Amino acid sequence: MSHEKTPESIHEDSSHGMRKSSIGEDFLAEPGFEAPTEEELLTLRRVSDKIPVKAFTIAFVELVERLSYYGCVQVYSNYIQFDRPGTATGKALDPNASDAQPGFLGYQQRVANGITTLNQFWVYLIPLFGAYVADTYWGRFKTIWVSVLIAIVGHIILICSAIPSLIDNSGRGGAMAVFIIGMLIMGIGTGGFKPNISPLIAEQIPHERIFVKTLKSGERVIVDPAVTISRVYNWFYLFINIGALVGQISMAYAERYVGFWLSFLLPTIAFVVTLPVLFFCRNMYKRSPPTGSVLGPAFKLLMYGLKKNISANPVKSYKRMTDGGFWDRIKPSVFAPGTRPKWMTFDDAWVSEVARGFAACKVFVWYPLWWLTYNQINNNLTAQAAQMELHGVPNDVISNLDPFALIILIPVCDVLIYPFLRKIGINFSPIKRMFAGFMVGAMAMIWACVLQAYIYKKSPCGDFASDCDAGKATINVWAQTGSYILIALSEIFASITSLEYAFSKAPKNMRSMVMAVALFTSALAAALGEAFTSVSQDPLLVWNYGSMAVISFVAGILFIFMFWSLDKQEDALNALPTGHVRREQLDEEGGLPMPVDKALAPEKF
Repeated sequence: MSHEKTPESIHEDSSHGMRKSSIGEDFLAEPGFEAPTEEELLTLRRVSDKIPVKAFTIAFVELVERLSYYGCVQVYSNYIQFDRPGTATGKALDPNASDAQPGFLGYQQRVANGITTLNQFWVYLIPLFGAYVADTYWGRFKTIWVSVLIAIVGHIILICSAIPSLIDNSGRGGAMAVFIIGMLIMGIGTGGFKPNISPLIAEQIPHERIFVKTLKSGERVIVDPAVTISRVYNWFYLFINIGALVGQISMAYAERYVGFWLSFLLPTIAFVVTLPVLFFCRNMYKRSPPTGSVLGPAFKLLMYGLKKNISANPVKSYKRMTDGGFWDRIKPSVFAPGTRPKWMTFDDAWVSEVARGFAACKVFVWYPLWWLTYNQINNNLTAQAAQMELHGVPNDVISNLDPFALIILIPVCDVLIYPFLRKIGINFSPIKRMFAGFMVGAMAMIWACVLQAYIYKKSPCGDFASDCDAGKATINVWAQTGSYILIALSEIFASITSLEYAFSKAPKNMRSMVMAVALFTSALAAALGEAFTSVSQDPLLVWNYGSMAVISFVAGILFIFMFWSLDKQEDALNALPTGHVRREQLDEEGGLPMPVDKALAPEKF
């Protein structure tokens, strides 16, 4: 269980409108605005600030990037697995036939699954590197710009891999080599893009601290940046799914009717559109500069804290690790003059931010178990659809119910459900939403489990419905709708909130890195999923979905138990002042401000 204390006391400063919060700690209000009193914090309704137009231009860039990425990934499996069906471009021999099957390389399912799994792991591993480059050297915007250019190069190589003359002249081995090179290069671009675009959009919100506002109706409300960030990421995720949906459906038809070269060309053309948007809007964006290597000092601080708090006596070590003073004992201000380590070139506020960042990373430790549940839509639920009566609907199109549901449910949650809960005084905080994500994910797997049991019951082949030549189970494929709607709702609670939490809890000069940690949990889930391959086949699929339901449920219970204390500290954690890291040693009289390092100057494009 997390035992970090709420932020240290902040000295009175009338220019920042400091007040006592409802949990007894000081916090900063937005400069120049009226700060809420303790009573107002408990009674006034919290509302979102206006989202500036420039944030929607960033969301558009993300939409196009997701269209280009998912548009390509959608056809990877068919491109690798199936041979050319008598056509040069790999398009289906009869695109209008119900069993039309495009293909290009013909390496069969095992190779296709291995390479697509590698791609999923790769694109969620590289963000750790992309985040480090952004936080340390280039800043978020420049890293995004360079990453887009790298991804476009990868896209162009993918197009080359699908040119018929390449496979005709060099064989499928040559085409496969070109494809893998393009896939890996595109993954580098994606990995540099993803952990930086998410913080960049949230940094565009106009105010970073809470303040009181009187509406035209006369009602006094609290404008809460946490609510604004939540709303930003709801709409951001909506744009993601619009892009993914358009990319997946359109490229599936492009490969079927024209060929794979078009499925790779169209996403490339779409992605190029991001370049003029980023260029012409570059001066509109609020951009955080790189601050040098802060990851090293953060881990040095953690290791130093462990050294100071752990002793040979396990009982004493446990008490010191759980008494809430772990980070307080290693703040620069507690050291006597001349005793502070030379590498400790930061202030107390930055230590508090690092503590909050590590707390956020601990939260994400549980996320691979949620992603494990979510990933069922990428494989097993698609295979489940093929076991039922399709009524003319391709089984791999049913999975698009997930983005369809998200496009509908995200505005419902943002405009209706969340404001209603705030109005009636229910604090549906990030930790509670994440917990709900685990629970709803478990419900989705229960639905899939029960449906699979009925498939076995209704199939002419009983418990071997996947390869049944005697016919499909007499169940309409749309019976899967419940699973996809529940998974989509689970995404809103878990996945969107993880973006919000990574941004709001990370130190400002480590936001990309903490976001990358959140994304990396998906890569871990992909690796973890390999352990369940033995039950991802007949006659064990009921056990597969049942196991996922139990895992998600138990993980959710443990999650809320461990992080309930963080939930109670939400306001105080969000109100931490911004700390600083400087290259030169802080003064020995309590960490007074030193001259600002050149790394803190505004980011240049």
